[in-house]
Amino acid sequence: MVEIANQIYQNGLTPGKSGNISTKIRCNGNYQVLISSTGVSLKNISLEDVIVIDDKGNQVEGHGKPSSEVNMHLEIYKKRREVSGIVHTHSPYATGFSFSGEKIPHLEGFGKIKKYYLNEVDYATPGSMELAKIASNGLENEDMLILKNHGVLAIGTDLNEAALLAEFVENSAKTSFITLILIREPIPAHLKHSR
Repeated sequence: MVEIANQIYQNGLTPGKSGNISTKIRCNGNYQVLISSTGVSLKNISLEDVIVIDDKGNQVEGHGKPSSEVNMHLEIYKKRREVSGIVHTHSPYATGFSFSGEKIPHLEGFGKIKKYYLNEVDYATPGSMELAKIASNGLENEDMLILKNHGVLAIGTDLNEAALLAEFVENSAKTSFITLILIREPIPAHLKHSR
């Protein structure tokens, strides 16, 4: 988990102290969730910064507090039993799209294309139960989600798969941004003659 957190940061998906990740593990017939702690950059996260909670959100192990988005993670795990990894990023291109009103096309390269655009849900206050419900509902039949005016959610059967999907979302947004610029921006007159 620490290695994936560091990788997500290094790839520019969680600048500063933004973003959070979790993974679900089986424990005595139920499950527990290992989640990044609040206020700690994924760049510097260590084992001491990983908080263990039960399926009801009670802290079992770890110093500090779990991510402020803990309810969102728990609601997703309740709704999608097969999911064992969640990555929430504030990656610049995808987050930019989330504020712009433009949608990100679902590009080839990560599973079957079910819809032309990546799924997006309305804004709700970060850390709120409202956001937890909206996000878990938005992921009912999807593995990636744009949170309006906020960021990205990606889920997978394990944390590595969720991280790869979050990276794919950001690259899709980057490609879409470049495409929009190339389509919309006319070539300046002084450059037309230099070709």
